[in-house]
Amino acid sequence: MIVTTPNQVGHAHISLEAEDALHVFHPKSIIAFQGSPLLREDRFMDFAGVFRKKKWIRSRISGPSEFIIGLPPGCALETIPIEADSNLLFDFKHVLFFSENMQAKSVIQRMKNIWITRELVRIRFSGPGTLGLMTKGDIKVIQLKPDYPLFVDTNALIAYPDNASIKLSVYGNQLASQHMGVQWELSGSGPVLIQTGSTNAELEDQLQGGGFIRRVLRELLPFGGIYIK
Repeated sequence: MIVTTPNQVGHAHISLEAEDALHVFHPKSIIAFQGSPLLREDRFMDFAGVFRKKKWIRSRISGPSEFIIGLPPGCALETIPIEADSNLLFDFKHVLFFSENMQAKSVIQRMKNIWITRELVRIRFSGPGTLGLMTKGDIKVIQLKPDYPLFVDTNALIAYPDNASIKLSVYGNQLASQHMGVQWELSGSGPVLIQTGSTNAELEDQLQGGGFIRRVLRELLPFGGIYIK
């Protein structure tokens, strides 16, 4: 399998050899396909629980073929290898496809994590194989360390280990804690995947020439980013 992501985000070009096959979760994102029509087979999702009840459709596309996936503005496609013993739990909204013979399991989270993350189910994939993820910016892998926690903006987190401990948190002094989004504090061992594209509306506003006075007030006043638009 060859994935060509252009410099400008917005789409990805995927080429499959005769022995390759992918399961695509969002068939409507396929905007162009070149190959025998028989190489695409749509089927209902076979995940357990909530995913099966919603009857979401996925496409199995085999090679030799090529297709282009259209992506939302500002998003890109990243592919990562998944090993047989992977224990990463993924946010389903980021997953575009996975390669043939991989296993996908719906994991109901512990009650504490459900309350913190507001997510009942995450998906665990086991390989070997390749996972295609839709992200804002690139993917960065950060290893958890037992000596001190990792704080991650909730909008950036894509996947974390099944055995990770999670808390809702902010960090820094009082001024810092008032001017940051909600963070997840993770501890344990294993890799954490984050997307590195900025979700800071104030930064985008500044780059687009937002008013100086408004920017200063947002920065200096407690919770100014919430009340001053």
